Amino acid sequence: MEKVIQRRRMERLRVVEAAKHWAQALPGPLTAILVGSYARGDFNAWSDVDVILISPRFRGLRVPERLIAVDAPPGYEVVAWTPEEFEEMLSRRNPLAVEAVVHGVVLRDDLGLARAARQRNTIAG
Repeated sequence: MEKVIQRRRMERLRVVEAAKHWAQALPGPLTAILVGSYARGDFNAWSDVDVILISPRFRGLRVPERLIAVDAPPGYEVVAWTPEEFEEMLSRRNPLAVEAVVHGVVLRDDLGLARAARQRNTIAG
């Protein structure tokens, strides 16, 4: 059992590091948060790598254009929001936004949005 737990920890760490490396290579200031099963640690063999990207460069772009702009690796599911959309999602207690603040793994936070939301953390209760 201990070997299984150790393998799962190593797999999660590998995915977090790969996602962090990918997020660091993206242009411009942005906030990137790993959410979903890899962030929580309850992933399985079919799990996607779920990432929320928040960037002012998404303003004026439709969702398909946003996703083309980030060119995510295979197996990644990306949600691309502007900072205003992220704040709006938090104010509405959108489950994905709440998960980002409560359980998300911050990959990059140039905009300080993850830090600010966690400091406020009025959404967890």
